[in-house]
Amino acid sequence: MFKYIKIDENSRVPKYRQIVDAIIYNISAGNVKMDDKIPSINMFSEEYLLSRDTVEKAYNILKERKVIVSIRGKGYYIARTKLISKVNILFLINKLSSYKMRIYNSFVNSIGSTSHTDLHIYHCEEELFLNLLEKNKNAYDYYVIMPHFKTEKLKHVSFTPEVVKALDGIPKNKLVIMDNPVAEIKGAFVEIYQDFENDIYNSLQEGFAKISKYEKLFMAYPENSVYPYPKRILHGFRKFCVEHDIDFEVLDEIYDDMILKKGDLFIIITESDLVNLVNQIRNQEFELGSDIGVISYNDTPLKQLLGITCISTDFKAMGETAARMIMEKEEGKVKNPFNFIDRNSI
Repeated sequence: MFKYIKIDENSRVPKYRQIVDAIIYNISAGNVKMDDKIPSINMFSEEYLLSRDTVEKAYNILKERKVIVSIRGKGYYIARTKLISKVNILFLINKLSSYKMRIYNSFVNSIGSTSHTDLHIYHCEEELFLNLLEKNKNAYDYYVIMPHFKTEKLKHVSFTPEVVKALDGIPKNKLVIMDNPVAEIKGAFVEIYQDFENDIYNSLQEGFAKISKYEKLFMAYPENSVYPYPKRILHGFRKFCVEHDIDFEVLDEIYDDMILKKGDLFIIITESDLVNLVNQIRNQEFELGSDIGVISYNDTPLKQLLGITCISTDFKAMGETAARMIMEKEEGKVKNPFNFIDRNSI
């Protein structure tokens, strides 16, 4: 490796930084390959007449970034070669759903080819989330995180004390919080968020002219779920109904033998409930959008194709905004657009 590395005595760049940059450059240039052994700290310091502390500092940085690894009794080896010269991003989402993937795909398409994004799903599990962060500590240039967690009773929580501590351990200029705000995290980081309570309230207000023709509103909100939803959605729905003196009921799910009546309007969160309800409306020979109304939470291309009215955040915009703020090195909090999308089902 010595034939590839030059240390400039007259450069204003610290010598430990020159070592780091030189090794990374030679990896990206193909001069050094995966599993290649590199000189020991003592050998490096003797070759370039550098202090041992200088070389050790450079090696520690490379170890933190998972570029090299030390094996006891054997020495240092190259541990990562792919995309080493690109901006590396860890993208953590709580579940693998169609709308989460729309955010991810929008982000990747917007961030461009100069970056590499690794996607991991932690399934709302606190322990898995914390393990992923610890495993990848200091290995990425940015950490894009959608924080949604579940309790032992399968209730939704935005964070736990351990999650806040872990997020606080990420340098704020590398942290991007998406979808669900975490007020407990302080500092200058990026946040693109939904305001779950006010979003649903305001979108129902927008559709009030059509909603008001129905006699009773139902919300199918899964109280206990493997992938729980924020309780603030339910709060916004109740607030809307109470303010307008609308008869309403909250259901845990759409049951297989629902008693349907003309004048019912359903707000559905899960896609399985949506399919079940639409099938029952058809089987009982009600007219969708006239006899019985349906509003689905979170828009998808299939719902657009089927003409299902939706209340939904703009997933594409969320991914694009996060990518733009990273590329332009912006900071701050951005409220993501949320829309009432009027189609044929109300």
